[in-house]
Amino acid sequence: MTLDRSAGLAESARALAAGEVTSRALVEQALARIEATQGSLNAFRIVRGEAGLAEAEAADRELAARAAGATGATGVRRPLLGVPVAVKDDMDVAGEPTAFGCQGEFPPVARDGEAVRRLRAAGAVIIGKTNTCEFGQWPFTEGPAFGATRNPWSPEHTPGGSSGGSAAAVAAGLVPAALGSDGAGSVRIPASWTHLIGIKPQRGRISTWPRGESFQGITVNGTLARTVGDAALLLDVASGNHALDPHRPSPVHASEAVGRDPGRLRIALSLKPPFTAMPARLEPEVRARVVELAERMSDLGHIVEEADPPYGRIGLTFVPRATAGIAERVREAPFPALLDRRTRGAARLGGLLGGVPLRAARRAEAVLQRRIGRFFETYDVILAPTTAAPPPRIGALLDLSGLATDRAMIAACPYAWPWNVLGWPGVNVPAGFVTGGLPVGAQLLGPADSEPLLVSLAAQLEAELRWQEAWPSQRVASDFPAA
Repeated sequence: MTLDRSAGLAESARALAAGEVTSRALVEQALARIEATQGSLNAFRIVRGEAGLAEAEAADRELAARAAGATGATGVRRPLLGVPVAVKDDMDVAGEPTAFGCQGEFPPVARDGEAVRRLRAAGAVIIGKTNTCEFGQWPFTEGPAFGATRNPWSPEHTPGGSSGGSAAAVAAGLVPAALGSDGAGSVRIPASWTHLIGIKPQRGRISTWPRGESFQGITVNGTLARTVGDAALLLDVASGNHALDPHRPSPVHASEAVGRDPGRLRIALSLKPPFTAMPARLEPEVRARVVELAERMSDLGHIVEEADPPYGRIGLTFVPRATAGIAERVREAPFPALLDRRTRGAARLGGLLGGVPLRAARRAEAVLQRRIGRFFETYDVILAPTTAAPPPRIGALLDLSGLATDRAMIAACPYAWPWNVLGWPGVNVPAGFVTGGLPVGAQLLGPADSEPLLVSLAAQLEAELRWQEAWPSQRVASDFPAA
């Protein structure tokens, strides 16, 4: 027996534990779907065919031993035992290269990164590594190293970035859930543009080890799934720290918040883009979808008011951290001559800003947290657009200059990055569709350690709006087997 592509993370785990399906069958099914769509969607950089099947067979033996009550079966709960999942190609998977969107032949790494190690400890089968733009810099997933990853809802458009491969794989039903990373919205933006739940957790919630801090602390690992419950389950499974991690937030249990009444919340509808020093305008159709979502929240009994957080000149603290992080990656790159000219330009800027400006930017974080934290004395949650525009067409940003790319990025995606500076949680939820059937999303944003509250509110909206029932058209769905 196999499962339909609509079976999510929790349903797959349940069916495996009940003996209704084998891990090998699920992995074979996932591999067949990946192979059938790789020429069209191009979601994966690395597909772990033989290794994935071997891991599935080991999971099946463990499942059989558990079912038989065998003496040797471990009593440790493994909530994803036998379930195939994907991870972004900035995460280390033992025996595989970590190219992070770059050209060239990279050596295989010796050890799993901490997040991947925790997925394996939960029993998950790592089916492959998904495409990302070079060093995760841009809100599109294209490049000479692998071509273009396409959006299942409209293959002429990008799924977003930089976790576009993970988003495309989940949106098309190739895998039930995937890990991505978010340094300026790189989980939330592709989730928005592919009709998914995307959770950017508190800094340190999911370890980025072997890097204690990624991109000077602005980048965190996060989860992508079709439902709030699956995104929360993957968050709980992947959460935890390496012994040397510098950021170690108090544990939260996001899955327990699914279905919990969030209570009557005070919600700030924030439609004004933060300061960016470049033009950014919310497109009317996107604004309308976010306002409609705010109205549904009001119908659910929440108090919704238009109000904007006191961001100030927060962008001045983002640029030194982001570019210094790129400079660090470029210094480590084995093939620097193959890097995009925009990457090399950002690295040069990072070198200039890596001294006093970087230290000042890091110190400013605590000031910003205090100032914006006071906003949460009046409001419980912020509702904001995830992006200002729907997804651009494939190739629209690929060949631009560095400055033109920055302008286009900021015009389309001015809303997500402040929460990377603050290090606080945010959740993208689907907000509906605009002209051409293109998905757009909205962010639920909260202060430190607010993942349970955001998940509770997102799950309440999901129960009301049933967004998980919408799928990409048969144009894409027909490219791979339904069962």
